[in-house]
Amino acid sequence: MYPDVQLYIAGTWRDARAGRSLPVINPATEEVIGQVAHASTDDLDEALEAAAKGFETWRKVSAFDRSKLMRKAADIFRSRADETARLLTLEQGKPLAEAKMEALAAADIIDWFAEEARRAYGRVIPARAEGVYQLVVKEPVGPVAAFTPWNFPINQVVRKLSAALATGCSIIVKAPEETPASPAALIRAFADAGLPAGVANLVYGVPAEISEYLIPHPVIRKITFTGSTPVGKMLAALAGQHMKRATMELGGHAPAIVFDDADLDHAAKTLAGAKFRNAGQVCVSPTRFLVQESLYEPFVEKFVAASKAIKVGDGTEAGVQMGPLAHDRRVPWIEGLVADARQRGAEVHTGGERIGNKGYFYQPTVLTGVGKDARMMNEEPFGPLAMIAPFRDMEEVVEEANRLPYGLAAYAFTRSAKTANAVAAKVETGMMTINHLGLALPEVPFGGVKDSGYGSEGGSEAIEAYLNTKFVTQAGL
Repeated sequence: MYPDVQLYIAGTWRDARAGRSLPVINPATEEVIGQVAHASTDDLDEALEAAAKGFETWRKVSAFDRSKLMRKAADIFRSRADETARLLTLEQGKPLAEAKMEALAAADIIDWFAEEARRAYGRVIPARAEGVYQLVVKEPVGPVAAFTPWNFPINQVVRKLSAALATGCSIIVKAPEETPASPAALIRAFADAGLPAGVANLVYGVPAEISEYLIPHPVIRKITFTGSTPVGKMLAALAGQHMKRATMELGGHAPAIVFDDADLDHAAKTLAGAKFRNAGQVCVSPTRFLVQESLYEPFVEKFVAASKAIKVGDGTEAGVQMGPLAHDRRVPWIEGLVADARQRGAEVHTGGERIGNKGYFYQPTVLTGVGKDARMMNEEPFGPLAMIAPFRDMEEVVEEANRLPYGLAAYAFTRSAKTANAVAAKVETGMMTINHLGLALPEVPFGGVKDSGYGSEGGSEAIEAYLNTKFVTQAGL
């Protein structure tokens, strides 16, 4: 049973003041499964007032006690993983197994940040004069506005929410309208754990309207955004106009480099799994598969075979490995990219078509011969599309890997330590994983460079963006 989703403002679940709502659609069936409250400026004003009051309350709570409450929320959310996973699958489409992994991973992220709350250390700087104490103190930056996407509606909220709460900040989460119930379940776990009213607030509505209202508002001291590069640039510019601190986790177009000494079977299997996870709707998804010439043909063969074996269907059904695209806008986008590549001479080895006429299903698709002028080689595909191309040597592959303005994630497979060290040093990326899938764990940094954004949403680095550094020097005491 899918619930109608309400706003959460000042510790109360409620409908929008104007009574507006938006339909929630199951992408596997195209059926309306519920409604989500649509916030107006009146609702946002109440959320801002609540966040201001919540911050004054929460900043006074000790890091030790903040940590305890967060651990309690993590335990509550972990206990609800099965029911939350079902909501996530119904509204977003990913298989139940992936949805449950996302819910359980969120609980681990909360636990990680709960411990980081107790380790937001300052320091004492040795003074040049007797009787002088020089202190560096970390203080919460203030109320946060967080904007999150629909591809990982729990994961992308929990990183921002946990970092804010760990440091003593309050937060307004603008969660995705397409997938509202799973982030609401996350917020509910914190509410049920005893989080004071106003510390965490949840709203839905038109993204542009909400961002343009919240970001300039004097109550908001920091913004954090996960989404596309074009939208991120606009929000970063708006934040800059108002001198708001910002964390930007934006788009990617990850190169996956397979050298001729790689374990072929391992590389093909690992990369196929990574490519089609969440139907390719992953910011760190490998996209441009660059394979050294001697392994090119056998890699294409093995990758195509792995792609053909993927079972596509309703995420609630047993055995399904890939669900539908998340909403109706994704299908024509993917179709346009494939049509453009075909017109330019690309060969489709498998896929390339929509599946059926009900639900937003699209075949896992593998292409070769895709020119550098093709749209999918330059625009983030964000779907089940894999483009495989050969390369001769390190110089050529590094040039291609760094050709685009994106720099979020990169993959490489090799048995050579020399090659591994060289590619890690030369590829312009925020994250590099070699011979395995090692990204997005709670304890490791998560973020990009270049047009893929700035700041980290993982590891000990993540809380720095939510803290002000204050220097205090005193003498004569």
